[in-house]
Amino acid sequence: MGRENPAEKALGLLRRRLCDPSFVFKPFSDSPDSNYSKLKFIISSSVTEACNNSILLLGPRGSGKIAVLELVISDLLLEFPDMISVIKLSGLLHSDDNCAFKEIARQLCVEHQLLFSKMASFDDNSQFMIAMLRECGLAHKTIIFVLDEFDLFSQGKQRLLYSLLDAMQSVSSQAVVIGVSCRLDADQLLEKRVRSRFSHRKLLFLPPNKEDMQRLLENILLLPTDSTFPQDYTVQFNAKLQNILADERFKDVLNTYINTDSTVNYLLKFLFRAVSNMDLVTGFLSLENFKTALSNVQRQPKLECIKDCSILELYILVCMKKLEIKEQNSYNFNSIMKEYKTVHDSFQTSDYYAQNVCLRAFEHLLQRELISFTDSRGNNQSIEFRPVKLLVSSHELHQGLKSYRSCPAILQKLMAG
Repeated sequence: MGRENPAEKALGLLRRRLCDPSFVFKPFSDSPDSNYSKLKFIISSSVTEACNNSILLLGPRGSGKIAVLELVISDLLLEFPDMISVIKLSGLLHSDDNCAFKEIARQLCVEHQLLFSKMASFDDNSQFMIAMLRECGLAHKTIIFVLDEFDLFSQGKQRLLYSLLDAMQSVSSQAVVIGVSCRLDADQLLEKRVRSRFSHRKLLFLPPNKEDMQRLLENILLLPTDSTFPQDYTVQFNAKLQNILADERFKDVLNTYINTDSTVNYLLKFLFRAVSNMDLVTGFLSLENFKTALSNVQRQPKLECIKDCSILELYILVCMKKLEIKEQNSYNFNSIMKEYKTVHDSFQTSDYYAQNVCLRAFEHLLQRELISFTDSRGNNQSIEFRPVKLLVSSHELHQGLKSYRSCPAILQKLMAG
């Protein structure tokens, strides 16, 4: 067999990194202010000091809540191999109380090599959990309960949450409850009796800032210098990549992409596409790889709809955007027409149409789903008076106007202003 092409080897390495959340989030574990450090401190202090704790990890989907939690748990299992037991539940699968208690009992039995009874009742499983909490507490072993999609457990009577948090009030039990949710108001969904037993610790997972984004890109895309890659190839690869990362055109591409969704998970999907476009002949990443990835994943349907709009419909869309910029939260067709008249009076445009013609254009925009009514109420109301909203982002509208062949210059000016 011939020697492996270093470009193919590099491609394989980058793809593996992008599919490994623990590798992606590892650089953020260094900082004492990181969520990794805060979460690890809370759990490790609960283990070493034999105390109970509860905490919520909140943030949008794809922001790394589970990835950071898994990283923390795997590190703590290495530090305290005989002092931690982990039970994982998902609100998508176990939001029913009976199902949740049965799954907890099953996992506890597997963890402690006990026989699990499928025929055990709700009360049996509940009592078994409480007994296990007590036994683990006496053995100085902490049970970590991970409740993913935590908000779904707060539906119904919340018997699981109450039983779990109530059992943790005892000095003999030793547990940590970690709720994970994309709802920032997850703790407000709790009943009063449950909330009074919850510690109200929260960690918020935000999109990475510019410095974190730079560290993330370098950590994922730079080749290791102390590896089996040829030294000259590694130096060239990393030098070319640093040039790309510093290029303003690359920053524009990246900003365009993350304007839609700035979570880490969304960024990883983009980078995977870009890396997969790498030319294996030259063996290096190029700016074109990232541009191609952007064109592949950018949302196009709205832009195509804007290209098919009439000039009048473009005026209506721009007037709606101007009303939003003015923070006019609720507006209707009549409000839009006032803005349209203001634009005409200010610039004396030749594109001024009668109200009945504007209404037909307005209805066409509703049919194309570029705009919609804010709610289903007021179906008996005349269209002119029902509040509406834009279904097009500022970026999409701006791009649509730029790619529109005969777009009036005044509309470009209004959007830029």
